[in-house]
Amino acid sequence: MSLSQQLPERVPVVAVEAVSCSYRDFVAVETVSLSVRAGRIHALLGTNGAGKTTLLETIQGLRRPASGSIKVFGRDPRRHRAEVAGRTGTMLQESGLVDEMTVADQLSLWRGVSVREDSVNRVLELVGLDHRRRVPVSVLSGGERRRLDFAMALWGDPELVVLDEPTTGLDPQSRRTMWSIIRDLNTRGTSVLLTTHYLEEAQHLADSVTILDKGRIAVEGTMSDVLAAIPARITFISAASSAELAELRSLVVGDVAQTPSVDTSASADTWSVTVQTPRLQDDVAAVMDWARAHALRLAQLRCAPASLEEVFFEMPALAAGRADS
Repeated sequence: MSLSQQLPERVPVVAVEAVSCSYRDFVAVETVSLSVRAGRIHALLGTNGAGKTTLLETIQGLRRPASGSIKVFGRDPRRHRAEVAGRTGTMLQESGLVDEMTVADQLSLWRGVSVREDSVNRVLELVGLDHRRRVPVSVLSGGERRRLDFAMALWGDPELVVLDEPTTGLDPQSRRTMWSIIRDLNTRGTSVLLTTHYLEEAQHLADSVTILDKGRIAVEGTMSDVLAAIPARITFISAASSAELAELRSLVVGDVAQTPSVDTSASADTWSVTVQTPRLQDDVAAVMDWARAHALRLAQLRCAPASLEEVFFEMPALAAGRADS
């Protein structure tokens, strides 16, 4: 029976409780708590120097926290490192690939040092490299090398996979391919702890998120809750009159802002209108009803919830609100 199967369902695969990490007098991580639930993807985000790498190393048992506690599969990852590592796959930013080896030989070498059993054929097929099994690692593209790194992390079907910047340097198509592989892996029940500088990537993949700023938690929660911290946005261009725009303000929950349109194809009397709202569905309906009532054409109409990028840029204000609550 695996470690995660021995845990009650309510116990997270990774539990970080009030952890602080220091380098002599420098505090890299300060009183951070987070959890990765079984079968979920958790994104750990932050700017360079925010403490992500230090926290990941501590979660993997590579360093001891100055204070607080960490449990992986209910165990201390430092005291029970071999046991925990046997159930965890890790993909680092820097690969340890041997250029002179073929792809298949690289995985055969990995099989010899891994405590988990697996098939070279299965893993190559999983990451889409079965057709490259006989070519030297040195001729692989950047995206293919990252997939080979990923194959080693996935070896033996670990219950937890830690991915440190898995798509750095990849072209957009290769990045999307990696996303698909991660999603498929998670669908089969593997838990994922992910760090990335690509906020679109985190928003696309993660169920929950922790954003660090100078070693402290600035924002945390489920992805939907974190995105809801910033108002959604409705934008359009319209030739509405001042009176009609005043009426719109009385109909929507959100705040309405207007600026002269810079659309060269529109008439001189058009406005670019933005509605920032905490209730997107209700205000979209109100805008559409308002436009129909006045026979107004809404050009370039867009409706979208806040993005993780917007949350990231609003992080200081959100962190201040978190501290006050």
